[in-house]
Amino acid sequence: MKIHFYKYHGAGNDFILIDNRENEVSFLSKQNISDLCNRHFGVGADGLMLLNNHKEYDFEMDYYNSDGSGSTMCGNGGRCIVAFAKKLKLFNNSVKFLASDGLHEAEIKENGLIKLKMTNVTEFLQDADNYIVNTGSPHIVIFKDDIENIDVFNEGRKIRNSQKFKENGINVNFVSENDGELSIRTYERGVENETLSCGTGSVASAIAYYKKYNPNIKNIKLKTLGGELNVKFEEKQNGFENVYLEGQAKFVFEGDYYF
Repeated sequence: MKIHFYKYHGAGNDFILIDNRENEVSFLSKQNISDLCNRHFGVGADGLMLLNNHKEYDFEMDYYNSDGSGSTMCGNGGRCIVAFAKKLKLFNNSVKFLASDGLHEAEIKENGLIKLKMTNVTEFLQDADNYIVNTGSPHIVIFKDDIENIDVFNEGRKIRNSQKFKENGINVNFVSENDGELSIRTYERGVENETLSCGTGSVASAIAYYKKYNPNIKNIKLKTLGGELNVKFEEKQNGFENVYLEGQAKFVFEGDYYF
């Protein structure tokens, strides 16, 4: 059995993408996906996405973690699948697609950056000095003076598997601030490791920063290990609306994988 795949990354968060409009790869099992994403024996990726047909919108995004488990929304993955859909000539400059958390809109700007509209953020909880935010995926945001020397793998894994979060898991973001710009490192559930960036984590961290420090800005830059992202939003009575994640999405290569 053979499948044709494409590899993309958004700020170093890398994904395998498959054009499944003909429903030809519905046979993929959890183990198949895990094998594909394996960095030593497969293609290697933080996650895998199927681009499916949809009756009402331009396409449907079906996302899986690198361990093969089904996942909630992935912001960097969303931008990458938009770039993939553009490569497939499914739209011109703006697009609507369905993901696990609902409808998303996106546009490719003149400078090549992809601006993705995220879901409204209504689930927000301060937990001691930390913040728990659902941006389509659940995140805990932990502010630190210095994140360069944090053991993200061990510290993040400990929090993710703690009694409080073990049942459903949580993504763990360590964030520091310098002159209004955030630096972020993320341990992602499903990958069970640190990734070079996390889109939904960046959105969660920007909103947590806004709530914690109340800066007079709603357009926040974030520096990840894999590149820069930008988050915009509007605060409303019931949370945050018009939430946008902006950044690059790059095609890396394509090929065939044989099972």
